[in-house]
Amino acid sequence: MVNSGRKIRILVAKPGLDGHDRGARVIARAYRDAGFEVVYTGLHQTPEQIVAAALQEDVDLIGLSVLSGAHMYLFKRVLELLKANKADDVMVIGGGIIPEEDIPKLKKLGIKEIFLPGTSLDNIVGWVRDNVSPRC
Repeated sequence: MVNSGRKIRILVAKPGLDGHDRGARVIARAYRDAGFEVVYTGLHQTPEQIVAAALQEDVDLIGLSVLSGAHMYLFKRVLELLKANKADDVMVIGGGIIPEEDIPKLKKLGIKEIFLPGTSLDNIVGWVRDNVSPRC
């Protein structure tokens, strides 16, 4: 992708009631170590809080991590709020415990990629490098 000179800015978020964020923190650190600017929102974030933070931080990518099974609602709501705020050019990816059969549904909604447990950090970082560029 074309690089404007600005680092890619990524927001890593844990929407919903998940109380376990080790994976999200590992991903956030991998992004930081790869040279991206990273904002981590912490646990128990609502879609509204996530989108507000994404807008405030002017991010290029939101990475959502869900273990609770509420991914269909939470991911869709984040996309709806981005669109409502005229920020649907912010890419959204997801990860966590997501059934294989839900992946095509999430991609149809507009989620750009889903990373399941066991995906290597190198593959995730490489996907971001290949598919995300700083928004103008």
